[in-house]
Amino acid sequence: MSAQFGRRLRKGAVATTVAAAAVAALSASQAPGVTVDDSGRSTAADAQPSPDATGDDSGATGNSPYYTDLPPLNSPSPAPTVGTPAATGSTEAGIPATVLDAYKRAASSLQSSKPGCNLPWELLAAIGKVESGQARGGRVDADGNTIGKILGPKLNGVGFAHISDTDGGAYDGDSVYDRAVGPMQFIPSTWEWAGRDGNDDGKKDPNNIYDAALAAGHYLCRFGWDLSTQSDLNSAILSYNNSQDYLNTVLSWLEYYRKGTHEIPDGTGSIPDNRSDENDSASPTPSPTPPSTPGTPSTPGSNTPSPTPPPSDNPSTPGTPTPKPTPTDTVDHLEDAGTAKLTAQAGDTFTKRISTRAETSAGKAVGKVRIRFTIVGDTDTTFTGGESVATVVTNSSGVAVAPTLKAGETTGEFTVRATVVGRSVTGLDYKASVTERVADTLARTSDTALTCTPGGEFADQVVVKATYAGAVADRVAATATLITSADDATANTKGPYFKDADGKTVRTLTGLETDADGLLKLPKLYADDTTGTFLLRINTSGGATLTVELTVAAAAETSESPSPSASPSA
Repeated sequence: MSAQFGRRLRKGAVATTVAAAAVAALSASQAPGVTVDDSGRSTAADAQPSPDATGDDSGATGNSPYYTDLPPLNSPSPAPTVGTPAATGSTEAGIPATVLDAYKRAASSLQSSKPGCNLPWELLAAIGKVESGQARGGRVDADGNTIGKILGPKLNGVGFAHISDTDGGAYDGDSVYDRAVGPMQFIPSTWEWAGRDGNDDGKKDPNNIYDAALAAGHYLCRFGWDLSTQSDLNSAILSYNNSQDYLNTVLSWLEYYRKGTHEIPDGTGSIPDNRSDENDSASPTPSPTPPSTPGTPSTPGSNTPSPTPPPSDNPSTPGTPTPKPTPTDTVDHLEDAGTAKLTAQAGDTFTKRISTRAETSAGKAVGKVRIRFTIVGDTDTTFTGGESVATVVTNSSGVAVAPTLKAGETTGEFTVRATVVGRSVTGLDYKASVTERVADTLARTSDTALTCTPGGEFADQVVVKATYAGAVADRVAATATLITSADDATANTKGPYFKDADGKTVRTLTGLETDADGLLKLPKLYADDTTGTFLLRINTSGGATLTVELTVAAAAETSESPSPSASPSA
């Protein structure tokens, strides 16, 4: 959050009481699992996300400060009619027009690209509220660019996370430490892979509300989360900023916005007053010591304290606390932590996962270090959830396990590169490969004999099912050939045949593929005037083979015998 977000007023007792009552009122209609604690904040049951789901414990924002203001007690009302007094709560319920449009456009995009996520635009609005007060009350231009950069504090380890510069100051203007950037407060290392172009201008700018809102939507929708379920919703919010209080605050605004919002002009939105770092004992706001009365020097030995110089943003300035070395600072290299061979068929999930260990120069494990896994190369393989980059924090053994890989349709080799976020350490590359879909067994789905008269049409079409290791083998390439004999797989020149689109005789079919159920239905078969037994051979990728027998024979001649005369009745 920016130090320039506006007045940093502290809540009085009355304001706190009203806010607590507001959440209590809201909680009655909140989603299952949401309750109210003794302080009046909404809470969520089972809110802690799984380690594999969140990966990076500093979240999208580096756990930067956020606005803690809670929604008004009264539920929002629709925009008042012109000439009538505004309803209570309507100011907070109003969202600046361009900002609101960005949220709704992002949610609509995610509904198409990741429909299983069920991302509500109100969740983006809730996060936008606590991160930047809806882009500082909607101070954006018509294209969605913020008027002035929105920057969080230096993440220098003094009261905040310690994240050394990862972008050379390209996004945040700071070449020493990272800072959260833009209306959705992404740290540069996260924006580097999560950034999106939400307004189709060819750029990914964290200071553009359309880009930032779409990036936030994709960030919340990774790992296959379904945000219509409370547990996944909690996990997604905590992955953005890993704080229970943050989760409670976002949930409160989410429920508030779900009750009704309206559009207001850009730049007219209300800006919150209170930030999560204002009463943080880890980084207290220094209270200046009153100077001595002019002309009355301090008496040696007296209890009157000397003036304390104000802290400086320059980390080298005397008087500024020197951050303690972080675990990231001690990492010397990365080691493979026993990753097995990485291979999968197209469309399948990899059964093995990448494990990387962070170590000091002495070979000791380093925990609580962020490892970024990036898929590189000409491939459409992704991590579960559709992303090509994932950040995971090492455990107490110094090991980070990457999310599961999901193979696309592009076959061949690619690389997954592991790097340390916030430190220049040589990356570790893992080779992986995607092979074509295969089958090891083919079988007909019917045992009906395939027969035809000369010059006729076979009554039944050939339908086969492909499997691999007993499971359905879908989208497997296949060929079908009417072969000369069991020992000669060349195409026959007589007997049964298929027809192409022009009605011409064809005895070899290529480019066939099993369907989602592993089934392959061949076109109709016809017979020429040659009688006898013929063979149809079907082959698939992976070596599955099936030979089907076809019979062409003249219709059996039948003659009706005279019916016996009925015996005369006695």
